[in-house]
Amino acid sequence: MSKKTTIYDIAKELQITAATVSRALNNNPRISKNTRELVLETASRMNYKQNRLALALKSGKSNNVGVVVPYINRSFFSSVIRGIEDELYPKGYHVIISQTHEDKERELKIIQNLLNAQVDGILISTSYSNDEKDKLETVLKKTTPFIFFDRKLNFPDISSVTIDDFQGGFDATKHLIDQGCTRIAHFYVNNNLELYQNRLDGYKSALLENGLEFKPEYVISLKSDMEAGLKAAERLMKLPLPPDAIFSSTDKGLLGAIKYLQSLSINIPDDFCVVGFSNDPFTQFMEPSISSVDQSPVEMGRMAAKVFLEQMASEHAVKIHKEVILPANLIIRKSSSKILKK
Repeated sequence: MSKKTTIYDIAKELQITAATVSRALNNNPRISKNTRELVLETASRMNYKQNRLALALKSGKSNNVGVVVPYINRSFFSSVIRGIEDELYPKGYHVIISQTHEDKERELKIIQNLLNAQVDGILISTSYSNDEKDKLETVLKKTTPFIFFDRKLNFPDISSVTIDDFQGGFDATKHLIDQGCTRIAHFYVNNNLELYQNRLDGYKSALLENGLEFKPEYVISLKSDMEAGLKAAERLMKLPLPPDAIFSSTDKGLLGAIKYLQSLSINIPDDFCVVGFSNDPFTQFMEPSISSVDQSPVEMGRMAAKVFLEQMASEHAVKIHKEVILPANLIIRKSSSKILKK
């Protein structure tokens, strides 16, 4: 294994001091243009690589930003990351992506490792709930800027970027009511997370405002996958009075429900309407195409990055607190466009 080139090797090669080499590499104005160019040329020829961590410790800035998500292979999170990179890369920042797999202890270790690596900030969609936020309180109290996106915890001095999940749940349910549906079921994923509770509250509110009774047996908790959705739909359709519509907080869960309903030869949307949440890419290519609440993930990523940049630009790195709530947009497609019979 070859030895790494150091500034002392460059200094020896050029017969100058290591301090002069260091100043030239860091573009110090005390060093002449000729000397700087000579040092850079020699450093390149000798394959010298600067120690980024050492530079970060010295300057207090690494130009690295940590992004923590539950799963990188989910369309929503990959789109958020794209938005973050679109905003940060032109500003000279590099993004370090980590995924927690919904493992809370792993998430805590990832955050600590990113802090140890001297990142300039951490943008995170957390697996923790507000009931458990004390476990993260110590690390989140660091001077390093944190910005929550999509899934947030309520801290008074930490910014967040979310969508209006309550309005999304309300609009989806109201749309189903407008189509003539009166027995509307709801799938939720994790009621310990605020965003799913908000979607459930929006669903409840739309029912009550339109004179429909909230029925607990129509509300089912499930994992965000097709198999869970299929089993949930089977359970619903075995009720004495089955629903005639589903508003789901997860597109993937809804996909399983649709497959089950189709196996019973139930026509969607004439006999049964469905609306999802996330507007995953597959929803527009299904038959029928699936109505879904769009979360604007690219815009969410861009906005989270902008809030971070604003934090970095604040005088003396004083913490700022912003709660950005993006609108939830219901995309209406065939799965809920019921033909009302006169």
